[in-house]
Amino acid sequence: MADTTVIRSSFIHFLQDPAQADNINNTYQYLEDGLLVIENGHIKTLTAFDAQTAQQYPSVIDKRGKLIIPGFIDTHTHYAQTQMIAAYGEQLLTWLNTYTFPTEAQFNDIEHARKISQFFIHQLLKNGTTSALVFGTVHPQSVDALFETALEKNMRLIAGKVMMNRNAPTELLDTPESSYHDSKKLIEQWHNKGRLQYAITPRFAPTSTPAQLQLAGQLKAQYPDVYIHTHLSENKDEIAWVKSLFPEREGYFDVYDHYGLTGKKSIFAHAIHLTDKEWDSFQQTDSVIAFCPTSNLFLGSGLFDLTTADSKRVRVGLGTDVGAGTSFSPLQTLNEAYKVMQLQGKKLSPFKGLYMATLGGATSLSIDDKVGNFIPGKEADFVVLDLAATDLQKLRFSYSSGIEDKLFALIMLGDDRNIYETYVAGKSVYQRDTSSPN
Repeated sequence: MADTTVIRSSFIHFLQDPAQADNINNTYQYLEDGLLVIENGHIKTLTAFDAQTAQQYPSVIDKRGKLIIPGFIDTHTHYAQTQMIAAYGEQLLTWLNTYTFPTEAQFNDIEHARKISQFFIHQLLKNGTTSALVFGTVHPQSVDALFETALEKNMRLIAGKVMMNRNAPTELLDTPESSYHDSKKLIEQWHNKGRLQYAITPRFAPTSTPAQLQLAGQLKAQYPDVYIHTHLSENKDEIAWVKSLFPEREGYFDVYDHYGLTGKKSIFAHAIHLTDKEWDSFQQTDSVIAFCPTSNLFLGSGLFDLTTADSKRVRVGLGTDVGAGTSFSPLQTLNEAYKVMQLQGKKLSPFKGLYMATLGGATSLSIDDKVGNFIPGKEADFVVLDLAATDLQKLRFSYSSGIEDKLFALIMLGDDRNIYETYVAGKSVYQRDTSSPN
């Protein structure tokens, strides 16, 4: 017997990238009064509300006055850095040594990892994020703890153990061989278990020797369905460091490409300071960029060039990058993304922004056949938004006209208070007014 849920509300979802369309109005569907039918955790239909159709179902959940969108997708974040978010005063390399490495050392203790995993997953859901690509730490148990927690919620989550065998504290180093075997074991244990998937995760080129990167590439060749997740060209000092460590390679991206770590399921966080040739290499390899504006601004790293990414048709998803990133909220992250574009004399439309945070994120992670919009057959991950959760928002919306203006105001003024309810695979897993903090 089918497990059916029917919801009446306003809905918006995206059908394609607004930046690649001649007419932006053809890139999304907005229903002011719609009816969503969910069957066994999947989308059955989304149609304009029709009383006769609604009468076919014994009960219809009425959420009129709210706006329902697909669940947010975070394409780059570090769960182990949750407790050190908002650490003062450094740029990337000093920040890693001062704050990040000492924090990550604590994840040798699986009970600590479980505690932070539970807090982290709750924060994702509280902020409307239903899928994420997540860094663990060098400890295999850090990934076990995170996957255990995500599995309980039936989340579509991708994560991996950090591979790091140099240029970090001794207690955080693995070896090329141990990282290979630990990652292989984790892949066989967790990849495609429930809605979980695995990402081979070298932290970044400076913390891996050529031998480790070679084994990471070997692992990818053995398990072509898994992801690669790492960092690239975040900071100019970092790029110079990579050049000194890999003088035989043409550039930073070429290091990864040489070891077989680029491609359709390879996600590179940041990619701020790319050469023209590296942009072309992204296009040629179909590799992916995670745009992390709050982190890029917080660490003073630079401004991401979304315009060039769009012109090259490079897939770009949105990343919160907690804990250099300063918010779990994709709305707050889009707020900063808009400002990053403004500083470059460009604009970020609310449609393009919400596309990046939903279907664009799904496309970036190659899960757009499963999530990202309300096309029949997809998994029913979605968020119920309260557009006017604060007094200021109520005032702003009372003077607002049209869905585009409302979405822009939501992005500028919104945060976790606007997340009224979060659904994962058709089940309500977070309710703002009833969920207690984890």
